[in-house]
Amino acid sequence: MSSAPLTTTANATDPAARRRQRFALALLWIVPLAWSANYLIARAAAGVIAPHTLALGRWSLAFALMLPLAWRGLSRDGAPWLRTEWRQLLVLGGLGMWICGAFVYIGGQTTSSANIALIYAATPIAVAVVGAVLLGERMALPQIAGVALALAGVLFVIAKGDLRNLLAVRFTVGDGWVLAAGLSWTAYSVLLRHWPSRLGTAERLVAITAGGILVLLPFTALEWALVEQPPFSWQAAGLVLAAAVLPGIVAYQAYSFMLRELGAGKTALVLYLGPVYAAFNAWWLLGEPPAWYHAAGAALILPSIWVATRTR
Repeated sequence: MSSAPLTTTANATDPAARRRQRFALALLWIVPLAWSANYLIARAAAGVIAPHTLALGRWSLAFALMLPLAWRGLSRDGAPWLRTEWRQLLVLGGLGMWICGAFVYIGGQTTSSANIALIYAATPIAVAVVGAVLLGERMALPQIAGVALALAGVLFVIAKGDLRNLLAVRFTVGDGWVLAAGLSWTAYSVLLRHWPSRLGTAERLVAITAGGILVLLPFTALEWALVEQPPFSWQAAGLVLAAAVLPGIVAYQAYSFMLRELGAGKTALVLYLGPVYAAFNAWWLLGEPPAWYHAAGAALILPSIWVATRTR
């Protein structure tokens, strides 16, 4: 992977750059499949494994799996990046691995999946707005319309086809944890692209993961000291493994690559596909068939994302 700063965009006249952008656009439709697995993991983790323990286990395993492949790039020339980027790595690790990891699992214990989806539905808009202010990314009118229609599709799915259900939503303490995670993801997405790095995409994620583990360690120890832990089980180990591979290594590596190639605003659109893919995952894994409103929401979301990503 190139170690060029993430604030640069691909040259549209470069064939290699065009191939990277086409690959990034394809990932935009594929990555949410891996990301939506985290909703099922959070749902299955309650009473099986504590939130910070799950987050620490997830990223420790992901780090162990990624490090051998990235070690050569990380150790090249005495690792000069460590002296200049360690503060940024701790911040990004805290945002992306601690808050966006453990906080969602904590919130999922006391709030509904509908509330989580409703809060996260605003995240792509927040990323686009902050990206426009901080990174100078501008969206054309068709792109703005595409984002708006995608948001409408997500709200339609959350409301189960009856908008009165949105008015009936009641927020709990858990929603505050999820809101903090949504804000943290906005900051992570923008700062990851705003801060330049000497590292390639894969190596940088390994370094950020190390920063996230360092931030997670004291909070996990505090959780163990204050909260009774569920006994070890193979189900808990399976959840850690699934979280490390799918919404961990696969999704985060691809997200970093898409941020570099497409920008923060377009890449954040993957969150709009989450409810659609989560419905099909629930059908496949839990035997819960999608309802008509899933199809109606998808009819709004899918072409809207196509418009938002095709228009320059």
